[in-house]
Amino acid sequence: MRRSTGHPRVRWSRRGAAGLVVLLALALLAGCAAGPSQRPPVAVRGELLPAAPPPPAAQAPADPDRLPEAEPLRSGPPFADCTDDVLAGLAAAGTPVPEGRTLRIGCGRLTVPADRNRPDLGPARLGLTKVTAPGAPADLPALVVLGDTGVDGSARAAARLAAQLPDPVLQRYQVIGMDRRGTGEDLLDCAPADARAALLDAGPERGDEAAMSALLERSRSIVQDCYLLLGGQLTSFKAAGSADDVEALRTTLGLARLNLIGVGDGADAAAGWVAGHPGAVGRVVLDGPGDPTLDEPARTEAVTAAAESAFDAFAGACATGPDCPLGPDPRASVRRLVDRLSGTALPVGDGDSLTAGATLRAVRTLLSQPSRWPELQTALAQADAGDGAGLARLLAPLGGPQGRFDAALATRCNDSRVRATPGEAAARAADWDERFPLFGVAAAQDLVACGPWPSGGQVAPATPQGSALPPVLVLGTAQDPRAPQSGAERTAEQLGNGRLVRWEGAGTGAYPRTPCVNAVVGRALLEGRAPAEPVVCPP
Repeated sequence: MRRSTGHPRVRWSRRGAAGLVVLLALALLAGCAAGPSQRPPVAVRGELLPAAPPPPAAQAPADPDRLPEAEPLRSGPPFADCTDDVLAGLAAAGTPVPEGRTLRIGCGRLTVPADRNRPDLGPARLGLTKVTAPGAPADLPALVVLGDTGVDGSARAAARLAAQLPDPVLQRYQVIGMDRRGTGEDLLDCAPADARAALLDAGPERGDEAAMSALLERSRSIVQDCYLLLGGQLTSFKAAGSADDVEALRTTLGLARLNLIGVGDGADAAAGWVAGHPGAVGRVVLDGPGDPTLDEPARTEAVTAAAESAFDAFAGACATGPDCPLGPDPRASVRRLVDRLSGTALPVGDGDSLTAGATLRAVRTLLSQPSRWPELQTALAQADAGDGAGLARLLAPLGGPQGRFDAALATRCNDSRVRATPGEAAARAADWDERFPLFGVAAAQDLVACGPWPSGGQVAPATPQGSALPPVLVLGTAQDPRAPQSGAERTAEQLGNGRLVRWEGAGTGAYPRTPCVNAVVGRALLEGRAPAEPVVCPP
């Protein structure tokens, strides 16, 4: 969404950014202020993790389908009540707690090294959320949630998941969400507003090499500003860092084995932790991981094909409904809207305007959440009628002030090794525009957006070495816009003891959205039994 230059420039809110580089950067970037935390004050459990090694895990059970017992939780960081604040946030995000479900929510923090290989960079502080049913015992086993950076911080994702969990699961566990780096309370917000808007607003008409070169320069200014502020911490926003953070949380909780649900790219990070710490694996669900065998551009190509398929599901759900606001052919309606906005952006007030690129971003973001598809359908129809306010509201959590765009960009770029030149991106745009008519050019633009970033390292779960790995549930959704179903298949293969569950549904995260998946995951979490053979669940 194109924005007026009068908006304030809000910078990254992490306190404790280390070293002289950061101090110099803060001096250079005068006028940049950290936003206040929305969480209540809580105690911090030390500046760094305890040096003692984690407790040894018990041996894996002899039964090949048996999962380790869920341990009672005996320790952990302090939590302060934040029920009203988190529930209000869920309601504002369009995912309120269902009627009849009551939750008790506490907020805390986990302090970890910004980079375990660079002690000079100091600590990072990650938001935690503990969610239980009212009156739940304090020693219930922990079920940790690691969410997707493109949707929300994991701490809030834990509350959203807890609101949907079957009653027996919520009664058996306390759900603990840990924010991914750069999300939630510890929001990464370091990009110049105009450069961020340029990437968000880039439309399908900007696929030539000259346009790609211009986007590369915009991305370079993002890297420069973020590096001035963060220095060496810029490369810590990645799946490998989150995998380390999961192990840090296990140590802090004092658990021999950790029960864990990873969703979207949170499943990628969780898979990396599983491969690196097989002896610490408890009851683990990887829900919608990407394909660990792919790097760029093959990875983006696979994800873009998945997004087009998810849009077909979205369009079909609308067209077969009783009153689709997008008419009998939703794909054609959206295509006409995008083509019109490519010529003239739609004013939405305060000097802002809705562009074709922003519209596609909003569509692709909401495809991951089928519960919000009616809201997206209505907003698209209103934009077609000349009112873009609804789409602008949907896009604000991603690209607005205090949005998720910077963290999602940093994580995606840091988790890939390959960089594309403007010429290569333009060639991909021409090819993908034919094959993926809605999202192809935008996908190629995302490739060039990573061009100036330091080359990262993809986390690919290998077959765990050493301790025996208990069964790990790996869920793949047929029409997931953020990961092809082959991602779950390859992840299960590489882990060696992954138990594959295919759901023929749509959206990111299959659990707990269908009775078949709920039954399989429920047996794992409640009875400690994994399926002996792959499972296919109907839509």
